[in-house]
Amino acid sequence: MNKDEWKNLWVYIETEENIAKPVGYELLAPARELANKMEQKLVAVVIGGNVENIANEAIAYGADEVLLVEGDEYYNYSTDAYGYALETLVHKYKPSIILLGATHNGRDLGPRVACNLNTGLSADCTIMDYDKENSNVIWTRPTYGGDLMAAILCSGHRPQMGTVRQGIFKKAKKNRDRTGVIIREDIHIAKEDIRLKLIERVKEVAERVELEEAEIIVAAGRGIGSPEGYKIIEDFAKELNGVPAASRAIVDAGWVPYAYQVGQTGKIVSPKLYIACGISGAMQHTMGMSGSDCIVAINKDPDAPIFDVADYGIVGDLFEVIPELIEVLKEVR
Repeated sequence: MNKDEWKNLWVYIETEENIAKPVGYELLAPARELANKMEQKLVAVVIGGNVENIANEAIAYGADEVLLVEGDEYYNYSTDAYGYALETLVHKYKPSIILLGATHNGRDLGPRVACNLNTGLSADCTIMDYDKENSNVIWTRPTYGGDLMAAILCSGHRPQMGTVRQGIFKKAKKNRDRTGVIIREDIHIAKEDIRLKLIERVKEVAERVELEEAEIIVAAGRGIGSPEGYKIIEDFAKELNGVPAASRAIVDAGWVPYAYQVGQTGKIVSPKLYIACGISGAMQHTMGMSGSDCIVAINKDPDAPIFDVADYGIVGDLFEVIPELIEVLKEVR
């Protein structure tokens, strides 16, 4: 393989029903730095039904070019349609690097495309760097339950592909004055070649706010004492129009489903407000929420490590503190 034929860094901007997932815009920030190190272009790839507005947003967030693929078959995600479109683009343009969000769809699309292109995929990365001498990305991801960090290279194949968790990076400041090139690609796939059909969209699931997208999160640790203790966390989150979450400890204990876990082996979040209730503050957890704009800790142990990362701390029993905070919230409304 001639590596010199493969150029530029691509970021896949995930869409669903013509709406962009935040992770794509987030990835443009570290990708911009990598592209500058490479001295090559940062290219956003946008696939959807009617998504030219997303292409313009990608330029405002740092992309030099956007490859835009539109069509009715891309309104909802499907492995066959999106995989075919992305693979077609790769064969035509030969990118050196492709970044995707480690979302449900990204974790489906990435391996499919990597397999068909006979290249590697580094999954759930948290850090990326670039070795300019050898033209390799250094992908770093947690392993062994988050206790170790592994550095991964894909030196013998192109493109180099990796998925990155949502919430790891902050979006760059949007610059409406940035200019870029939008390249429209007319790529379509026959309906009969799309083997997975969307039959029904369940509203309760489809419209559920994901932890990675929540602006306010109230998380619980072992301090809630029992599975029944989680109700006060749910009530508190509801009062704040936020989302309840959990530490690894109570997920492993079976008190709360894994979908609610925040941490290095759970979901990486960066809300405007993160309230940690009865959470000691192990590194595995704090690495998953340290990007929050404001962190409030409630813990009866004044020496709990969580207070080291908190902007505000309340030393007290959460079962006494939270009801009082809920009453205050009701009074100010």
